[in-house]
Amino acid sequence: MLKVGVIGVGSISEFHIKPYLESEQADLIALCDINQNRLNEKGELYGVTQLYNDYQQLLQNDEIDAVSICTWNNTHAKIAVAALEAGKHVLVEKPLSMTTEEALAIEAAAKKSGKVLQVGFVRRHGDNAKLLKTFIDNDELGEIYYAKASCLRRLGNPGGWFSNISKSGGGPLIDLGVHMIDICWYMMGKPRPVSVSGNTYSKLGNRSHIENLSFYKAADYDPTLNDVEDLTNALIRFENGASLLVDVSFTLQAKKDEVNVKLYGDKGGAEIEPELSLVTEKHNTILNVTPQLDTLKFDVHKAFVNEINHFVACCKDGKETIAPVADGVQVMKMLNAVYESAENGKEVYL
Repeated sequence: MLKVGVIGVGSISEFHIKPYLESEQADLIALCDINQNRLNEKGELYGVTQLYNDYQQLLQNDEIDAVSICTWNNTHAKIAVAALEAGKHVLVEKPLSMTTEEALAIEAAAKKSGKVLQVGFVRRHGDNAKLLKTFIDNDELGEIYYAKASCLRRLGNPGGWFSNISKSGGGPLIDLGVHMIDICWYMMGKPRPVSVSGNTYSKLGNRSHIENLSFYKAADYDPTLNDVEDLTNALIRFENGASLLVDVSFTLQAKKDEVNVKLYGDKGGAEIEPELSLVTEKHNTILNVTPQLDTLKFDVHKAFVNEINHFVACCKDGKETIAPVADGVQVMKMLNAVYESAENGKEVYL
C-alpha cells in the first residue's frame, strides 16, 4: 500500500482525499493544515488521526511515501521541493508554481530525487479527454493547427486567497486559464511555445454587490479584498506554426457562463467542452460525430478519481505520468508570458 499524506485540507482537498480513501492501492494516513479547527474537522470526518500543522513535520514521517499538495499557489514550490528532498512522491495541484523560476527549481529537485512529480492537470484525466486523445493519437484529426478555449464566468470571483495576488499569483488566468491552456496544448501534441500576446482587464472588481445570483465563495471570502484581474485573453503561437486563442474571466458583463474547448485539424475537428463531439468528412460529406459514452461532459469527480489512481500507479509500479513536471514548467512559462505581455503591452518571445 502507498502511504499518503495530504497537505492543505481546504475545498480542493476533498477531490484528493476521497479517491485515496476509496483506493485499494493507497492508504491515507496523514493530513496537514495551518488552520487547526479545519484540520481537526477533516481528521474526524475522514478518520485520519495523524494531523500536522507544519508540513515539514509531516515530511519527517518516514512512513509516508507520497503527498498531495493542495495549498495556496504561493506555497506549491517550496512544499514540492521539500517533499522531493524528503524522498516523497508528489502530486501538486495546478498551477505547478507562481513563476517559471520556481517551476524549474521543482523540476531540478524531481530529477535529483528520482521520485514521481505529477502536476494536477485534472482535465487530462477526464474520460472524454482520454477518448479524444486516443482519436488524436490515431491521426483522426490530422495536424491540429488551431485551438480556442473559453472559460467565462459572468459572476464567479471566489474571493479569499483566490483574489489575493500575493497568494494566488493572479486571477482567472492562473486559476481557470491554466486548465484551458493545458488541455489544448496537450491535445495539440505539446508543441513548443514561441510567442505570447496577452491582455488583462480589471474593470468590474468582484461585484459583491450583485444580488439574486449565487456563486462559489472561498472559505475565507472577504468582499473588500480583491487585487486580481477580472478577464484575461491571449494568443499563443507555437514552433510548428499552430496557434491557441484563450479567454477566461472571473466576472464579465455576459449573458451566461460559458466553457468551450475546440480543436481544428486538417483531417477533422473536435470539441471537449461543453461536451465531446467530433467533426470529419467522408465521401465528400461533412459529418458531425457524437461518441457514445456514459457522459460526454467533463465529470470532475471521475476525473479526480482517475488522476489519483494514475498517480498511485505511477508511484507503485514505476509507470510514467501523463502530467510530468516538464509539462508544468512549459505551462508556467506560457502563463507568466501572458501576464508579462499584458503588463508591457507587447508580444513576448519565449
